Amino acid sequence: MRRQVLLLVGFWLALSAFAQGLPTDGPLTIRPLLQQLGERLLKNKTGAIVAINPENGEILCLATNTPEGSDVRQAIGKPQAPGSTFKTAQALVMLSEGYVTPETTVECVEGITDGNIKVGCHKHRSPLALRDAIAHSCNTWFLMTFASMINDDFMYESCDSAITIWRSYMRSMGLGGPMHIDIEGEQGGLLAGADYLNRRYKEGWDGKTIWWAGMGQGDVTLTPLQLCNLAVTIANRGWFYVPHIHKNTQNKRYLTKRQTKVKEEAYQPVIDGMKGAVDHGTAVGIKTVYPICGKTGTIENPGEDHSAFICFAPMNNPKIAVSVYVEHGGFGADMAAPMAALIMEQYLKGKLSEVSRTRARRIENKKLR
Repeated sequence: MRRQVLLLVGFWLALSAFAQGLPTDGPLTIRPLLQQLGERLLKNKTGAIVAINPENGEILCLATNTPEGSDVRQAIGKPQAPGSTFKTAQALVMLSEGYVTPETTVECVEGITDGNIKVGCHKHRSPLALRDAIAHSCNTWFLMTFASMINDDFMYESCDSAITIWRSYMRSMGLGGPMHIDIEGEQGGLLAGADYLNRRYKEGWDGKTIWWAGMGQGDVTLTPLQLCNLAVTIANRGWFYVPHIHKNTQNKRYLTKRQTKVKEEAYQPVIDGMKGAVDHGTAVGIKTVYPICGKTGTIENPGEDHSAFICFAPMNNPKIAVSVYVEHGGFGADMAAPMAALIMEQYLKGKLSEVSRTRARRIENKKLR
């Protein structure tokens, strides 16, 4: 009986891989129950769910859906604005550069106004220091600090120099360019560098011109795969393996530990902020008995906002990192975060509780397209 079940699971996984455009040559790292759950949650939606084992870079789930059906390119080949999930990477860079400390505070009263531009923010006490700025996803904190860093002519020779250094940190985290995973169709995305910005803004630019990147919009786009790898680098406090889907690979590309440029001491404040997001911040709705560290993202675009979430669990000795990106899913906490929580529960607990099964059915039945 057990052999029959294993054969059926293997057959389903092969069919699923073929349908999504995943490799079918040899055993895959995909966990069938996670993949099935991810595909269910994305029913009647456009988006992607990626899960990676931080210990070895194995891709555990690569579920996608589009109006035309499953398409792996939705996860690895369609860069989009990451929204506030990107604030974690911004914090890591600025902490490493010594431009901010965990105690740096910024005043915010429901947003910031600059001329005729008004950027709203969640209601929260003010001022906030770094950890709570992450937990409550304070737009003002990240817009102001990022723009100020790029404009700092004491620390950097020019805006060109500042953005070049910033970009080098981001690329070291596997962001903005192909990581050369073992699946065809991977795309890199955009991390604005000096050359790009000088071409785009021919009349000149500075930190205020590109301050939207501080909150993951504007001149920055990433794939759900890259967002999941960002969560991996934070979970591991500074290292990762290139994500891969072939089990027992002997390719050195996927067996070589990669180190980010981020300073080791920068990670704990960011991790504390991500834990705070789930404990009392923007993702409190998924708080559970094991410590989840996460960051919501709400991406502005025509129509309903896109919903994004990155996370890992447990906080110490992490076993899984997840990213979810749902087009037109609303706030990050509305759709992406609950999906990620279900994926983590299935993996860490081996099954969903009755309450979680009910939540999964509710999400499965919600139509966004």
